[in-house]
Amino acid sequence: MIRKGMKLYSILFGVCPKCHQESMYVNKNPYVLTDVVKMHEKCSHCNTKYQIEPSFFYGSMYVSYAVGIAFAVAAFIITYNILEFSLTVAFIAIVATLVGFFPVIMRLSRNIWINIFMSYDKTLVKK
Repeated sequence: MIRKGMKLYSILFGVCPKCHQESMYVNKNPYVLTDVVKMHEKCSHCNTKYQIEPSFFYGSMYVSYAVGIAFAVAAFIITYNILEFSLTVAFIAIVATLVGFFPVIMRLSRNIWINIFMSYDKTLVKK
């Protein structure tokens, strides 16, 4: 069970890594491509500043690579091993998965990156 107070909650739902009370993103829908990376400057509940330093989220590109590989491997296993399609169809499925889930991968990688540096603080919830 995923609940507030767990890093996984903050990563999957894109909420403040310190208090888990509000979304870090201006628009919760990652498929609004004009707003996919637009974040609030800080949390309105606990005043946590999301961009710790200039260009902070450049590091999330490394995480994005790993998350993209995980999505690609999952697409390959499903299409080639489970559904038993050809390698060509598996390759097409990998490309379609990476293109289709690009906004989700970007958000997940940013969420993982910020949660590496910040932890949940239950005292901030009561403020």
